[in-house]
Amino acid sequence: MLREEFTSQLKIAMKGGDKRRVETIRMITAALKDKDIEARVSGKDIGEDEILGLLQKLVKSRQESLEIYQQNARPELAEKEAEEIAIISSFLPQPMSDEDVVAAIKSAIAETGAASIKDMGKVIAALKAQHAGKMDFGKASGLVKAALAG
Repeated sequence: MLREEFTSQLKIAMKGGDKRRVETIRMITAALKDKDIEARVSGKDIGEDEILGLLQKLVKSRQESLEIYQQNARPELAEKEAEEIAIISSFLPQPMSDEDVVAAIKSAIAETGAASIKDMGKVIAALKAQHAGKMDFGKASGLVKAALAG
């Protein structure tokens, strides 16, 4: 579904003459092709959740670059990164609110029967299976750890 969305949005951007959007969507499809090649070697197919994960990584790397450019007074490069973040984020589902994240963590802990920090991997795996692309797993892992610790 996302692959078709990339293709249709690329066509729209090309017809509209939106160079930044065309460049960004082409960058996304190139990263996706790399991921496909990587998956082909291991004999797996790329699912929607893995595509969402790829998009999240792309956003994260651009956010890091944006911060560096802002610190080094490079507004033209910072603007480019901010535009790319907005374009990539348009393909991601709305992120979960903090309350929803806490509720999902409680639910995942109950589902997996997690009782200690040793079970953290099970809980994170359950969260990734249910909420890929919607949850910041960096923040969620800290919350899971705190919930399991006490």
